[in-house]
Amino acid sequence: VEQAREQVATALGVTPLEVLFTGGGTESDNAAVKGIAWAARDAGRGAHLVTTAIEHHAVLDAATWLAERQGFALTVVPPEPDGVVDAERLLAAVRADTVLVSVMAANNELGTVQPLDAVGPVLAERGVPLHTDAVQAFGRAEIDLHGWGIGAAALSAHKFNGPKGVGVLVLRRDVPAEPLLHGGGQERGVRSGTLNTAGIVGCGAAAALSCDTMAEEVPRLRRLRDRLADGLLAVDGVTRNGCATRRLPHNVHVAVAGCDGEALLFALDMAGVAVSAGSACQSGAAAPSHVLTAVGAPADRAHLRLTCGRTTTEADVDGAVVAFTDSVKRLRDAGGGFL
Repeated sequence: VEQAREQVATALGVTPLEVLFTGGGTESDNAAVKGIAWAARDAGRGAHLVTTAIEHHAVLDAATWLAERQGFALTVVPPEPDGVVDAERLLAAVRADTVLVSVMAANNELGTVQPLDAVGPVLAERGVPLHTDAVQAFGRAEIDLHGWGIGAAALSAHKFNGPKGVGVLVLRRDVPAEPLLHGGGQERGVRSGTLNTAGIVGCGAAAALSCDTMAEEVPRLRRLRDRLADGLLAVDGVTRNGCATRRLPHNVHVAVAGCDGEALLFALDMAGVAVSAGSACQSGAAAPSHVLTAVGAPADRAHLRLTCGRTTTEADVDGAVVAFTDSVKRLRDAGGGFL
């Protein structure tokens, strides 16, 4: 376990004492948001939280629960239409009684990278802790936890090819947090419970591998992503969702006119292409994506996310483009697949 802790710490540029193991990204986010908020309120520093409308539900729902059930005040800052939160707008929401700001490093649907480098140092000067959900960003985008003044960060091992059921909470030593779980006092007393040793070992190995290969893997993924995006956007009536430049190197998110989202998803699935109409952890959800709603995405179009991974090849990308082009044409010819 301690070797894995050192591997994760080295990959993130932090000390091993700042690395705490959890059961997943959701637990890490909840432990940070609730724990930091509780500790700050108990210390008399205030009870105001700031987050964004495009956060993962692990953050957004935790903050909403604190507001609705625990008496905290909450400000939710909307993104710009390109899926990137404006740093000045976010900082303007911070008040004298703000005890936590939570902004994801990169969005799990649109793949848009958020301006932590602009927000973090300003918040650090004001003495306001910044928490970031870095689940999507680790291994694919720059994360300078200390340089950007980030007090807490959440990771999930399976997002960087580690095992499921293991998460990481990076918690700076000078950021107090009340525990969600009470018991044996493991992980600096912040996360009690018997550690998942095998999973943690896998998490450490995966973190080390991601760190060691990032310099080669990120450019490779970016080339594949651009090849994929070019092919999809060449189809008439297909547009990009999210900023074209501030985005993860493996993510393509498109809007398709004249097609129903679920019908197109099933057509592609039948063709052997795995896509998502929302976030992967919400597959099967009937409700519209809160992220797409927040950016004002048109409701009369199909919205699909496609991602490249460690095993993706150019042949895979080209095959996906052919299947996408054919599926869109067949659906449109049949009326779009709308019910």
